[in-house]
Amino acid sequence: MRDAKVVIAHWRSFYNHQRPHSALGYRPPAAVRKDYESGNTLDRLTSGVATNLGSRSAAPIPLRQSYARQGPKLQRQAGGYAHAKQFKRLRRVLKRQRTVLGRLLRDLQRKMETASEAARAAITPWLERAERLHRQRPKDKDKLYALHAPEVECIGKGKARQPYEFGVKVGLAITARQGLIVGARSFPGNPYDGDTLQEQLEQVECLTRVKPQTAIVDLGFRGREIEGTTILHRGKAKRLSRSQWRWVKRRQAIEPIIGHVKDDCGMRRCALKGAQGDAHHAVLCAAGYNLRWLLRWIATFVLAIQQMLTLQGAITHRASTSLVPA
Repeated sequence: MRDAKVVIAHWRSFYNHQRPHSALGYRPPAAVRKDYESGNTLDRLTSGVATNLGSRSAAPIPLRQSYARQGPKLQRQAGGYAHAKQFKRLRRVLKRQRTVLGRLLRDLQRKMETASEAARAAITPWLERAERLHRQRPKDKDKLYALHAPEVECIGKGKARQPYEFGVKVGLAITARQGLIVGARSFPGNPYDGDTLQEQLEQVECLTRVKPQTAIVDLGFRGREIEGTTILHRGKAKRLSRSQWRWVKRRQAIEPIIGHVKDDCGMRRCALKGAQGDAHHAVLCAAGYNLRWLLRWIATFVLAIQQMLTLQGAITHRASTSLVPA
C-alpha cells in the first residue's frame, strides 16, 4: 500500500506540474491555475473553454477586465437553460457571452501593438479562433465547435437519441465471416458516405495485399460502383441471387463491432492532435480490437484443447479400469 501511495503521488505531481494538456494550450494545470487566480490573463473564454491567450515565455498581458468569475457563471447558466429547453433565457445568456468575448477581443487587439514578439506569436492563433467564434452564427457552415481542435466537425447521425456527433468521420472495414478489422481510416471534411468507398477499399488492399472481390455496404453507398469489386446492398434486392442476399444480411455484423471499438478500444474520444492524430487514433483503436479478438481466439483454442485432453484422459482411465480382472 505504501508503494502504491508513492507511485500515485509521483503521477499526481507529474500530471499537474509537468504534463502538457492540449485543452489548456499545452500547459500544465498548475501554471494555468496560477494565471487564472492572478486575474491578469484571459485563460477562459466566455464559452467556458480553457485557453492559453497568454505567452509561455513572455510576461502576461494585463487586461482591463478579465471576467474570470462571470465567464464560468455564464457557462453554467447556458448549460442549464439548454438542458431545460428554456431557449429564450439561453439566447439572452449567449448574447451576453458574445458581448463579453467582443470586449476581450478589442482589449487584446489594442494591446497587441505594445506586446513582445514572443507574446504576439503565442496569442495570434487564439485570437484568430476567438474572432471566428465571435463572428459565427447558428446557420453558418464550417463552424468552430472546439477551440483547442478547430478540425472538429458536426456529423448528423439521424437518430432520435443522438442526432449529432462532434469529431471526424471514420470508416471501418471487416471480414464478412470472422469480423476482423482489415481497414480503418479517418475522413476529414465530413464527406458523403458513398464518396469514401473507393479510399476505404484502397486501404484494405494496401494492408492485406488482396483486392476485395465483394463489398457489403448499407444504402448510404447506393449508386457507387468500383471496378473489380461487387457492391452488395439491400437496394439491389431484385437483382441479387439467393447466396448474395444471405451475404447482405451479414452487413449488420459491423454494428456491434463499431460499439466495441468505441467503448472498449477508446475510439469515442481522441487524445491526439490534428487531422494526423485522428488518422493514427483510428488505426490504433482498430489494432487494439484485433488484439483483443486474437486473445479471445487463443483463449478459446486453449480451452478446447484442455477439454479434449480431459475427455481423452477420462476415456483412457475408464478403459484401463474396465480391463482390471475381478
